[in-house]
Amino acid sequence: MGDSIHIQQSQDHSFCSFSIIACILPLSSEIESIKFNIPDLKVGTLDVLVGLSDELAKLDAFVEGVVKKVAQYMADVLEDSKDKVQENLLANGVDLVTYITRFQWDMAKYPIKQSLKNISEIIAKGVNQIDNDLKARASAYNNLKGNLQNLERKNAGSLLTRSLADIVKKEDFVLDSEYLVTLLVVVPKLNYNDWVKQYETLAEMVVPRSSNVLFEDQDSYLCNVTLFRKAVDDFKHKAREYKFMVRDFQYNEEEMKADKEEMNRLSTDKKKQFGPLVRWLKVNFSEAFIAWIHVKALRVFVESVLRYGLPVNFQAMLLQPNKKTMKKLREVLYDLYKHLDSSAAAIIDATMDIPGLNLSQQEYYPDDYLLLRTYSNSY
Repeated sequence: MGDSIHIQQSQDHSFCSFSIIACILPLSSEIESIKFNIPDLKVGTLDVLVGLSDELAKLDAFVEGVVKKVAQYMADVLEDSKDKVQENLLANGVDLVTYITRFQWDMAKYPIKQSLKNISEIIAKGVNQIDNDLKARASAYNNLKGNLQNLERKNAGSLLTRSLADIVKKEDFVLDSEYLVTLLVVVPKLNYNDWVKQYETLAEMVVPRSSNVLFEDQDSYLCNVTLFRKAVDDFKHKAREYKFMVRDFQYNEEEMKADKEEMNRLSTDKKKQFGPLVRWLKVNFSEAFIAWIHVKALRVFVESVLRYGLPVNFQAMLLQPNKKTMKKLREVLYDLYKHLDSSAAAIIDATMDIPGLNLSQQEYYPDDYLLLRTYSNSY
């Protein structure tokens, strides 16, 4: 009789694989095996087990989704440090394969004196809380990050679009004049000589020799020019004809200071939230993953009892084939257990890649087969 979980971890694109199978010993000598201990759980009634089988399948999918979301958000938060994602995706302080190969039922969190249904409800409640907390924390951090990125984008890009507040100085402008105003003009480098020759004649009442280059990027110069206010519209119109783009900018020290302070505040807040958020994700990834493996253990137990009856008489084992021998493993397991269920189907893989983790539910076998893969190079 059997249920199995397959764990696959990639390191530099190589693979090691494990499967958990609930079986009647002995196993084939061709298969390297490690005990995966499931405690003596309360069986309950047949009706409860039948209902629980469906509930556990749904719980399995839900917990998997939360594990996936926490892992993915860890990658999102670490941004340019994605090489550090894997070292933070641990279970009880160890890597995921080590946790599963040394699996011990957590009696404190999931007391085996409780019914199977109660244990599943404890798991569901805990993981649901992680899911809700993740949504709240992610929303707050994403809003902060988004606001900061919006301000940073204003200070990046070409001179045609970026903020000019951090480029210009007070002395670049004629301020507080009733008649005069200073404009900022983006001049393509290819047209700069034309600008020098023509800016004074683009409109009447342009102050002679009032233009200076204030800044340059790869393609353009930012120049200032001073003229009478009533000539501004004519100047802008004529400037466009020569591909000189007048930026809509008014020098306001208070607004510029407020924008700079807001960026500093957002940057400081992001740094303050980063450390605690990564620690929360690390702790709760571990909690969710541990809960997930306990759900797997519950499913192994429940499905084995439902399929093969009482008394409970199996030992869950971890099997370790390599990638090339997975097909051989299925053949060996089929030969071992085909007498238990003649309706077993051929293997059909349905693999879904997820960041940090990969789960694939297999089709029907004489040994119930649940596939779990973990990848260390997914980021």
